[in-house]
Amino acid sequence: MPSHTLRADLLMLLTAMIWGSVFVAQRLGMDSIGPFLYSGLRFTLAALILLPVLHMLQGRANSAPLPGLNRHLLLGGMLMGLALALGINLQQVGLLFTSVTNSGFITGLYVIIVPLLGLFIGHKTGLGIWLGASLAVVGMFLLSVGDGFHVASGDWLQLAGAFVWSVHVLLVGFFAGRHDPLRLALVQFITCAVISLVLALIFEEIRLASIIAAGPAILYGGIFGVAIGFTLQVVAQKDAIASHAAIIFSLEAVFAAIAGAWFLGEALELRGYFGCALMLGGMLLAQLWPKKLAQQAL
Repeated sequence: MPSHTLRADLLMLLTAMIWGSVFVAQRLGMDSIGPFLYSGLRFTLAALILLPVLHMLQGRANSAPLPGLNRHLLLGGMLMGLALALGINLQQVGLLFTSVTNSGFITGLYVIIVPLLGLFIGHKTGLGIWLGASLAVVGMFLLSVGDGFHVASGDWLQLAGAFVWSVHVLLVGFFAGRHDPLRLALVQFITCAVISLVLALIFEEIRLASIIAAGPAILYGGIFGVAIGFTLQVVAQKDAIASHAAIIFSLEAVFAAIAGAWFLGEALELRGYFGCALMLGGMLLAQLWPKKLAQQAL
């Protein structure tokens, strides 16, 4: 396996781990403030964190300066930010009208939607990716859906969000290989923050006391979930196939279950552990299947 491919896989695995843990903060944050304000504040915080990092890197890159902003990079970052804003806010609002169980499974369906959408734009998807994605979907069902699964009003928002997340993964995969990933991440953070804050001003009541109460959730979600997590996604997908990335990112549900058990006391049943094993198996199958075929062809 090439070193850059292994590096990308490890970064995406770390991203899934971070996103899974941040799910707890996302839920707790909405105990005090609305979903749009929570999204807007944590993406604003992430942009403020990334700005000095970019400045520091620019100062160190004397002989090979980092590429600056240009029209194509701005367009790519804004498109990514628009998809990100739609996806994150559909997820947040949907959580108000459905259970965490249903939300986790339906959102994770992007693992199979990404390769489906990829077919329409000319992506070639091998059998290993399809088998791996199918295993991941079954695993997510066992992990996230209990005996009382029903269609709630928020489920439709989560399903729409799953399609948007799929578009976002494809957009990141397209633009990350063409532009500086850190500047792309900054532009998408600012775009998502502006859209979310405008929605918060229109639809939500904003109080300083509520923002302070949600402070720990905003800090954790902004620093780890956005500044680190989404930046790692852009960096990693520079060397990754979108459909393969979706399978690794789907492990977010596994780490979310672990975080829920540790911090919220949520119990994981036997079928949940089996679901985690299937998701891990799907990721490994998607990774090793193409390698196996290449070895047979030699």
